Amino acid sequence: MIIQVLIVMLLCACVITFVRLIKGPTVPDRIVAANAIGIMFFSLIILWTYIYGTDIFLDVALVYAILQFAEVLVMARYLGRRESLYHE
Repeated sequence: MIIQVLIVMLLCACVITFVRLIKGPTVPDRIVAANAIGIMFFSLIILWTYIYGTDIFLDVALVYAILQFAEVLVMARYLGRRESLYHE
């Protein structure tokens, strides 16, 4: 019962955060929203691992987390270069 409530809460939080992703006033706000959605999906995959009792979902979640981290680094580097171009 608690797991199902957690899944529903995470999905509701994803929907609310998706609104911020679409309406975000600045690009960094949208990047943070995208990262938050990625973390929530990572949490959902971990919950599915617990529900189904298989380790393959855990492997998928770890690969997804690594790709999510790399995506944030790439976006931050891109924004850092873009900001330095405007300030010079």
